[in-house]
Amino acid sequence: MPELPEVETIKNTLKQFVINKQIEEVHVYWPNIIKEPDDVDHFKMVLSGQTIHDITRKGKFLLFQMDDYVLVSHLRMEGKYSVEQAAEPVKKHTHVIFTFTDGDQLRYNDVRKFGTMHVYHKGVALLEKPLNKLGPDPFDEAFTFDYFYKKLKKTQRVVKSALLDQTIVAGLGNIYVDETLFKANVHPLTRSDKLTKKEIKAIQTEAINILAQAVKQGGTTIRSYVNGQGEMGMFQQELYVYGQENEACKECGNPITKMKVAGRGTHICSTCQVAKG
Repeated sequence: MPELPEVETIKNTLKQFVINKQIEEVHVYWPNIIKEPDDVDHFKMVLSGQTIHDITRKGKFLLFQMDDYVLVSHLRMEGKYSVEQAAEPVKKHTHVIFTFTDGDQLRYNDVRKFGTMHVYHKGVALLEKPLNKLGPDPFDEAFTFDYFYKKLKKTQRVVKSALLDQTIVAGLGNIYVDETLFKANVHPLTRSDKLTKKEIKAIQTEAINILAQAVKQGGTTIRSYVNGQGEMGMFQQELYVYGQENEACKECGNPITKMKVAGRGTHICSTCQVAKG
């Protein structure tokens, strides 16, 4: 699943190609992707004639800012956007096509069909599902140590589960939680309410630093992630634990191990990340 750095990269790439383009018509080939409005014909109608003025991001969501509406898009596991000329063959698993007045098309492709799209009037999107329950972005001013400390101290869940909770912090996913906990020297099974102030500060600092570094490198290529131009991110070369099972830890040399935490494959160095009793 694309996480914050990948979505940020997609956002920045798409902005180069679709800003100030006017939508002439919309084709939807898999209606289940459209969640709001529940009438697909209404979805197509309200977006026709709209101009894309900006693309922003909230957590893992893309927000296409238009004249009167905001299109909120979540890529889920396999969603991808590409910009093509209308004459180009349409690839299999392309489920939504936005045709612009200049003949270019923004195409949404999703093998698993898990992605979602919501359209709201401007000024409303952040107050409605799915954005209204999201916690602050790690790069937001609202992601203060005081906020983060109080949230973690209020839950008895293990820290990996808490960090994956998008209502606590938006944008972190499996890859970057594993990397963050490794760099912070915190075992993923540590109960959140048992973390020390020093550990919570380390988690906050490492999460921000790792995400910023990943954004600079275009995200991480795991399985099929590519950006809006079909280019692969390069942060996978910087990974310390995720996907490194049985490889030597870059810090201590002991092998990286894999375990299940919160139902997710989790990679750790048991030497650098000591489990608390």
